[in-house]
Amino acid sequence: MISETNLDFEQVNRKPLKEEIFEVLHKRIIAGKYAPGDWLRQEEIASQLGVSQTPVREALDLLVSAGLAEREPFRGVRVMQLSAEEIAESYGMRLFLECTAAAAAAEIISEDHLQSLVKIIEQTKDLITLNDMSTQRHLNREFHLGIVAASGNSLLSKLYEMVTNSFPDWMLYEYMFRHPELLEASLDQEYQEHMAIIHALGAHDGARSARETLVHIQNLGGELVSYLGIPQELLKAKEVRDYQQLIIS
Repeated sequence: MISETNLDFEQVNRKPLKEEIFEVLHKRIIAGKYAPGDWLRQEEIASQLGVSQTPVREALDLLVSAGLAEREPFRGVRVMQLSAEEIAESYGMRLFLECTAAAAAAEIISEDHLQSLVKIIEQTKDLITLNDMSTQRHLNREFHLGIVAASGNSLLSKLYEMVTNSFPDWMLYEYMFRHPELLEASLDQEYQEHMAIIHALGAHDGARSARETLVHIQNLGGELVSYLGIPQELLKAKEVRDYQQLIIS
């Protein structure tokens, strides 16, 4: 049976078993207990957690859907291992898609949708410990997906979800797990940038919403350089030519 005792700090809540196992594995990945490229052995995990293999398999499917793992036919599931080129490509696409979505969302976002985004951000405000990072990551993704959904463009939402699954946000959290002195300042900056986007959306100002989103994603790009060693010139090469003028002018 899953317990806090045999999972160290990995406490689980009353959720469907596959979701409990997903949370456990999610935390282990962010904590660096599983490294990029490591195989997640279904039988081994089931034995460790004292559960059957069926919910473990379902949990692994959730990890794949969340972009933390990849399934290789006839081999199994392993922690996602992204090249610098792939990371740069996802960064460039996030810039283009999120700025476009924010500008469009500002024109039509409802008060209810705006308040749902505020609620997500407020939930992140007190999540400043290392053990909070898997929840922080989940809420962060929900916030960004919510902005793109507010654009009213379902195809844009589908494209964006594909892109976010190749963006290594979990690797940034894992870096902060190993460097806790960076955590509070980084999360506070993230909160302030998210609130700036919220205020721009609330003002129904498309250009401002795009600009605030641009600043936020470019700052994430700075973290890719500082924390993960992605070459700055590679990120710049993947930015869509003249995207700032196309989106913000």
